[in-house]
Amino acid sequence: AQDVFLLLNQPRYRNQNLEVYVTFFEIYNGKVFDLLNKKAKLRVLEDGKQQVQVVGLQERPVGCAEDVIKVITVGSACRTSGHTFANASSSRSHACFQIILRQRGQMIGKFSLVDLAGNERGADTSSADRQTRMEGAEINKSLLALKECIRALGQNKSHTPFRESKLTQVLRDSFIGANSRTCMIAMISPGMSSCEYTLNTLRYADR
Repeated sequence: AQDVFLLLNQPRYRNQNLEVYVTFFEIYNGKVFDLLNKKAKLRVLEDGKQQVQVVGLQERPVGCAEDVIKVITVGSACRTSGHTFANASSSRSHACFQIILRQRGQMIGKFSLVDLAGNERGADTSSADRQTRMEGAEINKSLLALKECIRALGQNKSHTPFRESKLTQVLRDSFIGANSRTCMIAMISPGMSSCEYTLNTLRYADR
């Protein structure tokens, strides 16, 4: 975010009427909620040009990196979390924070930072309540859908199954946009007790 504002303050961009906005939403149990608007439920729609829109998503104007950090703090406090065998405070949703660049109201650029909920083994939720097991199943389903989309794109298949989950729907333009670039950052633990998790994460990222 700091780099964005430093760039906009350069002479070549200073007089181009560029404005920066941010959004923050989560995908929980296959549904989308606005983390900056009291977790209002949102709809994901696709138009005739196959452009995906998150209808009702609130955009907030920001003027500096400090504003961005404040918004992230507010939104993160609303994110759905819970207790699992593997993690005392586990994110039960995927969260997507977006920085949007507009010129005279028209979007000319977007940066999406997505924090994926952790993949869970059945053993991690076997002793959990029904709600936690359902959450885990939905998380794994959406991560599998993302993996299948990445695989299809890597193999240049004629069809990429973006509609298999809300996660892949909202990330569609990040993968196939004309000027899009996508990078995955995998978080792993150096501890021996987490060896199996680490291997699973690395295999997933290797796709």
